[in-house]
Amino acid sequence: MDDIIKKYLQDMLTAIEEIDSFFDGKPKRFNEFYGDIRLRRATERDIEIIGEAMNRILKADNNVAITNSRKIVDARNYIIHGYDSLSADILWSIVINHLPKLKMEVVALLNS
Repeated sequence: MDDIIKKYLQDMLTAIEEIDSFFDGKPKRFNEFYGDIRLRRATERDIEIIGEAMNRILKADNNVAITNSRKIVDARNYIIHGYDSLSADILWSIVINHLPKLKMEVVALLNS
């Protein structure tokens, strides 16, 4: 794996870890997430970064072993272009259901 892909993977990991840090080690609760517009906006931005980094990785090597890599890019595009229909539920689902697995895959690739 070349250095530029490693850089984009590191960008993804940094964004995931930043989202994790927003919760300060506390349990993740939807009501708190929903009620904090700054938290939601910051999460949106980090998901955009994750998606853009994934897009650049796919342009460099479309065989990188990340599950749902195209859907990650699609999520980024949806957040940017469909901002007016983006719900907190969608963001929450990404944070709770998808980022933990993505983090494991990115860490594994960086360590390989």
